[in-house]
Amino acid sequence: MTGRYIAFDVETPNYANDRISAMGVTVVEGGEVVEQHDWLVNPETRFAPFNVALTGITPEMVADKPTFPQLWQELEPLFDSGLLVAHNAPFDLSVLAKCLRDYGIIWRPQVHYACTCQMSRRLLPQLPNHKLNTLCDFLDLELDHHRAGSDSLACGEILLHHLRSGADIGHFIRTYDLLQIRAAGPARFGSRR
Repeated sequence: MTGRYIAFDVETPNYANDRISAMGVTVVEGGEVVEQHDWLVNPETRFAPFNVALTGITPEMVADKPTFPQLWQELEPLFDSGLLVAHNAPFDLSVLAKCLRDYGIIWRPQVHYACTCQMSRRLLPQLPNHKLNTLCDFLDLELDHHRAGSDSLACGEILLHHLRSGADIGHFIRTYDLLQIRAAGPARFGSRR
């Protein structure tokens, strides 16, 4: 269970999914959770009623919170420190890529990641579906669904379950093209970032 994994989750304020209203990050290292972060983010855009109902995040709650560029100063060193992991990772990575693009932030053209939803489909095929709440029920994990901190912790715990069960994370590492905003397929070389 060597390696450092950065499990993250984003919540968005509206259907455009190009801004972040909350971000959760859970760092897994040495076979355990070693760090947790949960931020509200001022997305500098409108909120849709559906997203407010889903996440519980209102414009008033984020009015005095950091914007994505301000938060990125904390996020970048975290994201550079290990393999990114998310549940339904292409969604979270697409939101991240759109935020980077729209704010003119240059990070890197591609990033390596693993998706706990995809891992769970292969490793727990007996489940009726592989939604985060279904997996948490199956693995007896606490979940306050659509709360970024809780979702990222659940993702990290699902990853730990698979690692403890002997899964080879190398089989699940993919590349995401942050410039084209799309999954680019299996990782083609040894770097895990």
